[in-house]
Amino acid sequence: MSEPLASDAQAYYDRGGEARRLFRGHGTLELARTQEILLRHLPSPPAAVLDVGGGPGVYACWLAAQGYRVTLIDAVPLHVEQARAASARQPTAPVMGWRVGDARRLEESDASVEVVLLLGPLYHLTERADRLRALREARRVLRPGGLLFAAAVGRFASLLSGVAENLLGDPDFAAIVDRDLRDGQHRNPTTNDYFTTAFFHLPRELEDEVREAGFALVELLGVEGPGWLLPDLERRWADPAERAHLLDAARAVEREPSLLGLPPHLLAVARTPS
Repeated sequence: MSEPLASDAQAYYDRGGEARRLFRGHGTLELARTQEILLRHLPSPPAAVLDVGGGPGVYACWLAAQGYRVTLIDAVPLHVEQARAASARQPTAPVMGWRVGDARRLEESDASVEVVLLLGPLYHLTERADRLRALREARRVLRPGGLLFAAAVGRFASLLSGVAENLLGDPDFAAIVDRDLRDGQHRNPTTNDYFTTAFFHLPRELEDEVREAGFALVELLGVEGPGWLLPDLERRWADPAERAHLLDAARAVEREPSLLGLPPHLLAVARTPS
């Protein structure tokens, strides 16, 4: 079996930027909306949550602070150390555990947790067979009726980002977009911050994979809505009234099939059979 991350993806995350990503730019909108969707479905604390691909621990620490029993797993050692440090900053509500691991080979026992978060692994496992392995592992460790939250990067993320940021005039970026649109395989051979090796899903592909892994789909949502494309998003996000408008706009289109390709992230909510 291949490594859980391509070497360039490992190097990309070793630079440490993921710890800041959700607190600036359209990451703030992604964070707020993902938290909102999670709260819509999560069982009451102290349910056991396995945060697979949990990065530097933003969601794990947030959930632990609300009383959930959270274990974080990530393929990047730096992320695990950052999560450990973040947990230490909230000693009255720490994350229960953290370790380096692979979404396709979980150490947890069968039917041992109520919730699995896969908020990153599916877009770094570029082969469909590997994504199905990760989804089936999530199903294995979930209790009957347990909840899965599986995120994907949308197929049109680079194209729309290129329009918003005026990047399509760069031939290297245009070539990246062409491949994204052709087969979903995102590759960045440049030194520019055009993300790293990943797979970008069409909505129906994410739905098909979740169902094939044995889950019952509860809902498939677009996360950020249209607001992520705004050039002045940070200014508007700082205004509480404008922030409310941006969140309302995201909610208004979150389930509309014809607009699921608009936001950069999709989120599948699914259950194991009872």
